[in-house]
Amino acid sequence: MSTKTTRRTFLKSAALASIGMPTLIPGSALGKNGSVAPSNRIVLGGIGVGRRGQKVLDGFFQQKDTQFVAVADPQKERREIIKRKTDKHYGNKDCVIYDDMSGVLERDDIDAVIVTTGDRWHATASIYAARAGKDIYCEKPCAMNIQECRELDDNIKKHKRVFQAGTQRRSVPNFKLAADLALKGKLGQMKEVHAGILQLQNYLDPLPAQSEPDSAIINWDKWLGPAPEIPFNRAYCRGRWRNHKGLYSAWRLPEWGSHTIDLCQWAADADGTTPIEFEAESDSRLHAKYANGIKLVMRLSSGKGVGDWIKGLGTCPVRFVGEEGWVEAGDHLGIESSHPELLKGKLKDQIRGTDPVLHVRNFLDCVKSRNQPVCNSTAVRYGHMACFAAAISWKLGRKVTFDPQGENFVNDAEANGLRNYKRRAPYTI
Repeated sequence: MSTKTTRRTFLKSAALASIGMPTLIPGSALGKNGSVAPSNRIVLGGIGVGRRGQKVLDGFFQQKDTQFVAVADPQKERREIIKRKTDKHYGNKDCVIYDDMSGVLERDDIDAVIVTTGDRWHATASIYAARAGKDIYCEKPCAMNIQECRELDDNIKKHKRVFQAGTQRRSVPNFKLAADLALKGKLGQMKEVHAGILQLQNYLDPLPAQSEPDSAIINWDKWLGPAPEIPFNRAYCRGRWRNHKGLYSAWRLPEWGSHTIDLCQWAADADGTTPIEFEAESDSRLHAKYANGIKLVMRLSSGKGVGDWIKGLGTCPVRFVGEEGWVEAGDHLGIESSHPELLKGKLKDQIRGTDPVLHVRNFLDCVKSRNQPVCNSTAVRYGHMACFAAAISWKLGRKVTFDPQGENFVNDAEANGLRNYKRRAPYTI
């Protein structure tokens, strides 16, 4: 951490200094009656809190040791929605709104931020936050390409920040149990890990140009941020940015892969590496191989002709296969195994795979302890790189070989040309 005295450190010191003095201190300030003392409270700000962001914010609202105080968004309607939601939750009018994230990042009283913008802003906003001394909870995918994976992790480490990717399934009990069985050898030596994905497709054509609104209503330049400049269309700001070049990451694969390939990386004990070979069989099936021989299979989560996932377990399925058995899990509280006895009595808490509340709790505990969260920036670095390398194999229509240490494709200038990213000024790092 920075040697600069933080607000929390100061408050803790002040509380300790007051011991023995005849000052009367309210019970709420000491954390009595279910409240949390200010010295232990984590103050939060939000950057780009939309529909998914509101679900994440609800997870933070459930934690008694947090206070959400400010939101930044280039869209007036969205920032006002979050202010109303926050003020209603706390029963006051205290949430401050900004049209630029600098308003949140420059506040000394804010300890951490949630970054829930579209893909184009995730890594850049997180890097800005790390440089401003904030801890970060960032929605996935957290990067637009291989270059951003490296830049994000490097900056989090340099500035000694706590970073949690919003890959909440690492904190959901049935997925945790499945990974635990794989990691502890309960299925024998691992042979294959299977990840549910979306069908890959090329980027959509740009939407028709429309007249830009007043910047006080939607600041289009700030909305685009580091993405390439494209003509305004209101639909982009209503969620239609997905699968458009520059706004969305790598031909749909990281959209689901940041959920499920991430879990496969975890189960394969590969959070510090990637597969070394990638090959796309079709738009809906790809495979890769780790240096230790474990095979990563990426196949459709659902849809026509998808019959080899167990029905009823839910979206974002994963399957881990060892020499002595298998386990499969999905979003709808589902888990099954070739050895049912391994599952008995193991699931005490049950939440759906889309619920971030336990993942949020893990992040907040790590903000206090300065330990690494369950999906930290290094896990993101390599898990996301695996997504991008597989997508590049699909885009080129051939097998590619990847070097996890050099973070580049071996003797492949064409593939390496797809690793990088040029941010639009002034949104550079």
